[in-house]
Amino acid sequence: MRRPIHHHPSPRPHQPADAANASGKLAWKPGTLLAPVPPVLVSCGGAGEWKPNLITIAWAGTVCSDPPMLSISVRPERYSYALLKGLGEFVVNLPGAAQARAVDWCGVASGREHDKFAKSGLTPLPSLKVRPPGVAECPVNLECRVTQTLELGSHTLFLAEILAVQVDAALVEPGGRLALEKAGLIAYAHGHYFALGRCLGHFGWSVRKQPGGGKR
Repeated sequence: MRRPIHHHPSPRPHQPADAANASGKLAWKPGTLLAPVPPVLVSCGGAGEWKPNLITIAWAGTVCSDPPMLSISVRPERYSYALLKGLGEFVVNLPGAAQARAVDWCGVASGREHDKFAKSGLTPLPSLKVRPPGVAECPVNLECRVTQTLELGSHTLFLAEILAVQVDAALVEPGGRLALEKAGLIAYAHGHYFALGRCLGHFGWSVRKQPGGGKR
């Protein structure tokens, strides 16, 4: 089995374990230790000569809110790279725990050898604004169009504007609030997949005062 496409082992320490400083810290080799990150299924292709394909990507992130934009990073030698460059569109599908096995499989299998939608049991979802399909089983689908590519070294960064979003109807509460915390989204850290745990608080909870002057 091939190594996962975007899963990299942690670097080794720069100095021996007995050389910790007074704070108990070790100097570590610079590396991609930002964690946890969202393991997403990116669907691409689906038009012209490119059949629909799925690639698991852990290096994805929000970069702008107005206009809404995100980024993904892909190695040029990957099969999906040519599809992303050629079509300039893709869908970022946020998986829940039920899709974790498919996420992992799509990260180790190649679209050169497999029809990933068929082999993974995932269902193509017609998109609203772009040509690649989304993944029907994923609770959230972000339809994106590439605005810029940056060749950074081992990876190429694709900056993209989010043109449309589809969400599971069950996540929308009667008042219209999107209850994303109910989606069962997963995280990736240090070579492992994790289910998100208990909520520690909402944005601003640390400074919001309770009635009577106390803080929550």
